[in-house]
Amino acid sequence: MKAVILAGGLGTRLRPLTFSMPKPLIPMAGPPMVRHIIDPLPKEVDTVILAVSYMKDLLERYFRENDVGRDIILINEDEPMGTGGALKNVSKWLDDTFFAFNGDVICSIDLTTMLEVHKAHRGIGTMALWPVSDPSAFGVAATDDLGRITTFQEKPPKGKELSNKINAGAYIFEPALLDHISEGVVSLEREVFPHILHRSLYGYTFDGYWIDAGTRENFLCAQHILLDRGQSNTCGIDNYPTGVRVIGNNLIETDYLEPSTIGPNVYVENGAKVCRGATISNSLIMEGAIIGNRATVLNCMVGPGAIVDDGVTISDEILA
Repeated sequence: MKAVILAGGLGTRLRPLTFSMPKPLIPMAGPPMVRHIIDPLPKEVDTVILAVSYMKDLLERYFRENDVGRDIILINEDEPMGTGGALKNVSKWLDDTFFAFNGDVICSIDLTTMLEVHKAHRGIGTMALWPVSDPSAFGVAATDDLGRITTFQEKPPKGKELSNKINAGAYIFEPALLDHISEGVVSLEREVFPHILHRSLYGYTFDGYWIDAGTRENFLCAQHILLDRGQSNTCGIDNYPTGVRVIGNNLIETDYLEPSTIGPNVYVENGAKVCRGATISNSLIMEGAIIGNRATVLNCMVGPGAIVDDGVTISDEILA
């Protein structure tokens, strides 16, 4: 069985960090973001196809150097083709039931159960659904008592939503769906879903957590959830140096730590430097970054090799 990850975007909401690295490779509580989609896949999935259009060479290098337990195929788009166009572009590899994912989604969905439900319904596809208080900024699905989607609205006007359940960006499709996608730039949400409801497109509602991690705020929120779920207070050395105060759940891989305060919700990659008197909370500090003496970092993503100078405070920023 195959899975497709739609990762053709430029990561504009995470610039300037994504000027030098593709969004799927940004580390999130340890592994790159893309691994949080690949690693939970059911055992039936033996091949993952990444539809990409930006920094394909860096993604190729990562998968050459890291065995993820599945065959990886990277398919390039000369220009972003939209969610539907990207699927059509890889259609020759999709000859049976397949998973598809938006590349930004971090969630707790049980994919094995979702696959069982999909097979039982025998429809053209199954869309993961997530309830929210304000669905107007998302694709909205209304379902009948059997879970079949009766109406799909893409970003409806506020107050006109027919449901509070949104498209969570995780799908299971039959190959017949591809026949409904035309060539070129195509949006699944606007140009395909509203026109295939007669083919039995079902919704699968789940609980736990769901985040579109494509912005700084949401990325750090996803990191927080993952750290709270088990990757906490890990250090690259046996014990924290004297004077290092660690608060809450964090993942600290570097062994270059001077007396400082770290946490909660901080991931410090191996090779980063945290200097004397620094304070870091709710942030990502990547390899080679330096947090200077008495510097303060709040709600930030600090990219590889970036420097926060001595005594400087930064908050709500992406520094790269």
